[in-house]
Amino acid sequence: MTAPDPRIRLVILFGGRSAEHDISCISASHVLAAVNPHRYEVVPVGITREGGFVLTEAARELAAVGSEVDPLALLAAGGNDPSLPSTTGAPEAATQPDPLPGAGPTTVVLPILHGPNGEDGTVQGLLEIAGIPYVGAGVLASSLAMDKAMAKVVLRANGIAQVPWRVLHRHEKFDVGAAEGVFAELGDTVFVKPANMGSSIGVSKVSTTDGPASLVEATEEAFRYDDVVVFEQQAVGRELEIAVLGNDEPAASVVGEVLAGADFYDYGDKYFDGNARTVIPADLPVEVAERARRLAVDTFEALRCHGMARVDLFCTDREELLVNEVNTIPGFTPISMYPKLWEATGLPYDQLIDELVRLAIERHARRSSRDVSPS
Repeated sequence: MTAPDPRIRLVILFGGRSAEHDISCISASHVLAAVNPHRYEVVPVGITREGGFVLTEAARELAAVGSEVDPLALLAAGGNDPSLPSTTGAPEAATQPDPLPGAGPTTVVLPILHGPNGEDGTVQGLLEIAGIPYVGAGVLASSLAMDKAMAKVVLRANGIAQVPWRVLHRHEKFDVGAAEGVFAELGDTVFVKPANMGSSIGVSKVSTTDGPASLVEATEEAFRYDDVVVFEQQAVGRELEIAVLGNDEPAASVVGEVLAGADFYDYGDKYFDGNARTVIPADLPVEVAERARRLAVDTFEALRCHGMARVDLFCTDREELLVNEVNTIPGFTPISMYPKLWEATGLPYDQLIDELVRLAIERHARRSSRDVSPS
């Protein structure tokens, strides 16, 4: 009789129906190459842009031997695996068996899905219903942190400082006159962001010198990605990032600083141009660094995060700290801040993955032990 495999079955879920699909593939390729095959039975599951769940030879090869594979080709080969569900095709595809067949107490899902349909609580809800442990924030925290508008409301209710902001819904009229009102309220330079998107996709920086018509155009661009747009006042100061890790007693990494190579830290600067620089640890007074780390943990807890998140802050010239955004599934590329911050804090990449898996199992065990019977 064959002995059971003692390894944890680690399902790497990547790709997805999001404008951040490519970034997800890049992040997943590095996770696949770094995971210890002696500790984990790695199952790479890709989600195509059309919503199909696939196993591809490129991803299998990368998981097996850590070979050099173009991350953007991970989903290029192979078709739908019959053991995995598809959200496309015949109507009966809506009724599928367990999306992760064979899942048991030693199966953990690591979602490396950035943006909508992955980072926003949708996949987390699926895994909750399936009763499968997964890495990272739960449904509520994922959806809150993904929606910048709602995250700001919750953080404000918890007394956490942010830049001045306002929200616009698609059905609301927004013309040159309304754009002038935004400048009058928020200042001469405004950032325009889709509420539910990451990696700076759809984000524009507009000043009064560009004119109100440019703000209208930037708003239309943001509406390509969501039905809600957030306007933010420009924060003059330094951009700080802190990695948070944990469940009940989350810990903060050292503080890092981003020095943007572009006009602001945009999509190309983050992932492709290579012009952005990071300083880890940031050159800050000890007292400011400690305040930043405490604020990151407070923010993490205010949004009810678990497992991991990256908290982005602004530090003004007066050393005032303002929360910018919270990323519940931060990037895992070689230049991504989350793994780099933990490495600088003393937790290497492979051990970080181990800790994330442990936290996922811990949280799932606690949630599974709840009494579901009426008293």
